[in-house]
Amino acid sequence: MNKTALYNLHKKFDAKFVSFAGYEMPIQYKEGIIAEHNLTRQKSGIFDVSHMGQLFIEGDESLTDKLQNIFPTDLKNLSINQSKYSFLMNENAGIHDDLIITKISNGYMIILNAACKEKDYNIIKSKIGDDFKISLSKDKSLIALQGPDSKNLIEEILPGINKLKFMFGGDFKYNSNSIYATRSGYTGEDGFEISISNNDVVEFVEKLISLGSNLIGLGARDTLRLEAGLCLYGNDINENTSPLEANLKWAISKNRINDNFPGSEQIKKQINEGVTKLRVGIKPEGKIIARESTKIFDENNNQIGEITSGSFGPSVKSPIAMGYVNNTYTKENTKIFL
Repeated sequence: MNKTALYNLHKKFDAKFVSFAGYEMPIQYKEGIIAEHNLTRQKSGIFDVSHMGQLFIEGDESLTDKLQNIFPTDLKNLSINQSKYSFLMNENAGIHDDLIITKISNGYMIILNAACKEKDYNIIKSKIGDDFKISLSKDKSLIALQGPDSKNLIEEILPGINKLKFMFGGDFKYNSNSIYATRSGYTGEDGFEISISNNDVVEFVEKLISLGSNLIGLGARDTLRLEAGLCLYGNDINENTSPLEANLKWAISKNRINDNFPGSEQIKKQINEGVTKLRVGIKPEGKIIARESTKIFDENNNQIGEITSGSFGPSVKSPIAMGYVNNTYTKENTKIFL
C-alpha cells in the first residue's frame, strides 16, 4: 500500500484510513465528516491529494499540435499558466479520465485521477511518441486548500498568490524552492492547489494548520464535490459515458467540435442527434440516502436510470444525489422514484 509524504501527519491528527487507488488515505479525522465539511464551507480545509497524478510534458509549440490530437480542448489559445478542465477519451467518446491541463513555461502539467494515472500516462505517451519528455512525478505532493478563508491564510505563506484568477496558476517560492500553485479545487469553494516537494510539504501544511486551517479527509471531499455537482471518476463518468451524456459539453471547446480527436465523430453525432441518457441532479424526499446503483423509475414503474453518487449534503441539510436518466426525464422538477 502506498503512502503519501503526509501519512505520519495524518496519523498524528488521528486520521481514520481507507484504501483508495492503491494508497492508504485519510477518510476522516476525529471531528467527523460533517464537521470537516462545514469547516471547509465556513472557514478552510486542507486536503492531501498527493495520490493524484502530476504529469509533466516538456516541448516546443509542436507539442501543442500533438496534444490537440489527444484532447478536445483548444490548447492553442491557452495562455501560459492557464488551466482547462478536459478529458482523455476513447474512439467511442467514452471517458478514460477527466483531468486538468495547465500550460506552463516549458510545456504542460496535467493533473490525473489517482486510479487512472498509470493508464493515462501510457495512453498519452503512446500518442505523442518519443519526441517529448514526459514524466509522472514521484517527488512532488499535491495539496488543496479550500474554503472562504483560504485566500487569507495562503497569502501569509505565498505572498502575491491572491492575484491569481480562477483556473490560473503561477510559480512561487517556499524555503527557497520553487513550487507551483493554481487557483482551483473540487469543493465549489474558492481555493488553491499547490504542487510542492515531498521534502517541504509537511512543514507547509503544519504552517497552514498553525494559521487556523484544518486537515480534511476524503469523506468530506466527496460530500463537498457532490453538493457542487462535480463528477467523481469511476462513479459518475467512465469509459461507457461521453461528455455529452455526462452533461459536460461545456468542457469541449466550441472551435474544436469539427476537429479530429479521439471520440470526435461520436461527439458530433450526439450533438446532431442527441443522447439517450443524461446526468442530472436529484433531490430525494425524506431522509433516506439514495446510494450508488439505486435504480430510478417513472410513475409507471419502468426503470429509467440509475444513481451514480448519493450522500447526505451537510450544507443543504438533506440527501442529495446524481445519476443518469432517459433523456425524456431530464427537465427540472421532474418527479421520479428511487
